[in-house]
Amino acid sequence: MAVERNILISILKLTKSGPAAKELVARDANVPAQVTEEVLKKFRDAELVKLKDRTIEASSNQRAKIAIHAIKSGADFERVCRVLEWIEFENLAATAFEANNFAVKRRFRFKWAQRRWEIDVLGCREPLIACVDCKHWSHGWRGSAIRKAAEAQALRTKVLAEALPSLQKEIGLIQWRQATLIPVVLSLVPGPLKFYNKVPIVPILQIQNFLNELPAHATALAHFRAYF
Repeated sequence: MAVERNILISILKLTKSGPAAKELVARDANVPAQVTEEVLKKFRDAELVKLKDRTIEASSNQRAKIAIHAIKSGADFERVCRVLEWIEFENLAATAFEANNFAVKRRFRFKWAQRRWEIDVLGCREPLIACVDCKHWSHGWRGSAIRKAAEAQALRTKVLAEALPSLQKEIGLIQWRQATLIPVVLSLVPGPLKFYNKVPIVPILQIQNFLNELPAHATALAHFRAYF
């Protein structure tokens, strides 16, 4: 188990910017090349990686799966989060929304009530606007952290709903007459809570299921309305 865990961490470290040589993975993990090859084939069969003659590849989605697998195997949470880049959460969320016909805005910044606010990902498909906070945790994912994140995202979403009429053109909602804004917290792994005050806490690999069900359940979740 420790061997597989170390190889998983090395894969995350070395595939950040593209394919990595198998020998470098073995060296970084401090595992013999033959053992590394056997473990990599196991990971390939589990669709965690793609293997070529001398290199290994991992897509953003695969890297998220590798991170989760490493944590479930006992890897230190902080160690995993240090090698899985925050931007990967944002990319995965944005890709999932776009694949479901949502218009996406990343790191949306606006000013309201004498403060500056930022929302990591806005997914817009009339009349829904999902306001997503991508949490890249470095100190674990506990109940208190979830509650704090959900409360903060609900507040950001509420403020955006108030400001939305003045941002209609900027966000691209010119033809809209109303909007339902839903706060969402996106996490790496499932936590002890799926909801807090009706704010959904969505593990990254469940984002597609969440989007499939969102139109039918939107008003049962925490939401705020805006009218134009």
